[in-house]
Amino acid sequence: MSKRLHYGYRTVWSDEDEAFVATAVEFPSLSWAADDAPEAVRGLESLIESVVADMEASGEEAPVPLVDRVYSGKLSVRISPSLHKKVALRAAEEKVSINRLVSQALAEV
Repeated sequence: MSKRLHYGYRTVWSDEDEAFVATAVEFPSLSWAADDAPEAVRGLESLIESVVADMEASGEEAPVPLVDRVYSGKLSVRISPSLHKKVALRAAEEKVSINRLVSQALAEV
């Protein structure tokens, strides 16, 4: 597999399929089922390699792997006024800024 195809692979057990299913967040419509997790990932890697080759052959750009994307570190979120009030009160109680409170909460994700 090409170094540039290091996408965000994940495997989960599917009771419905009675198999491990591999997915890649950058290709939400693709998956591969197999008896074991490594085999499922290998199958999906091969499928994605083919899809990317087809995309490039037709002049399309393949998705950039999430790990290669540049992030600014800024996140703007719209919330209800009542939730904003709760967050502001909680931050004040903890003697931190709203930004710090939310950053700490997101760090636990």
